Amino acid sequence: MSKEKFELEYGLNTSPRIIYNRLSTASGLSEWFADEVSVNGDVFVFNWEGSIQEATVLKKKDKELVRFKWVDDEEDESYFEFKLRKDELTGDMALIITDFADPEDVEDSKELWNTQIETLKHNLGL
Repeated sequence: MSKEKFELEYGLNTSPRIIYNRLSTASGLSEWFADEVSVNGDVFVFNWEGSIQEATVLKKKDKELVRFKWVDDEEDESYFEFKLRKDELTGDMALIITDFADPEDVEDSKELWNTQIETLKHNLGL
């Protein structure tokens, strides 16, 4: 079965430098995304209550984008991505998350992202 791509957008009233650090480093990701995160080369190791998953960095642009792929994900097209976009008119910062899930799991995945982003916002004082 093929996974379904989905995007979520969140407004974040903070600088690209501050938010990018939370998206692209082990210490930043461990603040909101997983209990513990370590890096071995281009492989990030995520630990959630003893459940460990590894992801490789596919693409990285400073203060703009980080794209990961789960090592054990057999779907060639799937990844998860954090993209920062600044509205030129208002100056507002948006975090766009792109992810893939089985069709029956998309809503649960969206809820999980919503929860994770609330934690991120809380830790940023937003």
